[in-house]
Amino acid sequence: MEALLRWSSAELGTVSPAEFIPVAEQCGLIQEIGLWVLRTACAQMAQWSRKGFGQLTVSVNLSTRQMHNGDLLRDVLHILDSTGLPPARLELEITESLLMEKVEENVVLLKTLRACGIQLAIDDFGTGYSSFAYLKRLPIDRIKIDRSFIQDIGRDGENGAIVTAIISMAHELDMQVVAEGVEAEAQRQFLLRAQCDIIQGYHLARPMPADTAEASLQSFLPVSAAGLQD
Repeated sequence: MEALLRWSSAELGTVSPAEFIPVAEQCGLIQEIGLWVLRTACAQMAQWSRKGFGQLTVSVNLSTRQMHNGDLLRDVLHILDSTGLPPARLELEITESLLMEKVEENVVLLKTLRACGIQLAIDDFGTGYSSFAYLKRLPIDRIKIDRSFIQDIGRDGENGAIVTAIISMAHELDMQVVAEGVEAEAQRQFLLRAQCDIIQGYHLARPMPADTAEASLQSFLPVSAAGLQD
């Protein structure tokens, strides 16, 4: 699972994160919003676990302010403790460009988070010009290839070559690879041949609220377990 932020306003209708997140960052609300998202996502995962949905993992994006806030580690551990979600069930996503802003500080922070059992992923990989020398030092579990490379698979041979190279490089560094924005069967087939580990995108499912996601999860439960659900 990945936690996605959506705003349904009575006055404005559906507002895209591309519109309200920059505003939240500018006016200083992003820290509070980020903590709310993290707490809500962890609580939902813990609830689903109690309902028998197995070892689900949730990915939550971190903002620049959260990364540079000295209380991040304390806040994350407090939320995990209060919700009862094991650290290994939480994955924190950091964009490639954010990682490269304060490399040395980020390396220390990520190693501390990883030592606590929290999983880590680089989001939008391929857009931030990261150095492989730094990449191999980071305790990263997964690389998420930016959707801009996935969309042109089959139409642009260079993008296909780049995706294949990223997958190969990540596997050499013992990292898994997630392809973002997969919308077509041809893309899935290409990624399967390239040995990509995980795909996400509209080809599998569109973003959905928690109650709809829970209904979908029901279909994956064994019959005996499904009969025990609320």
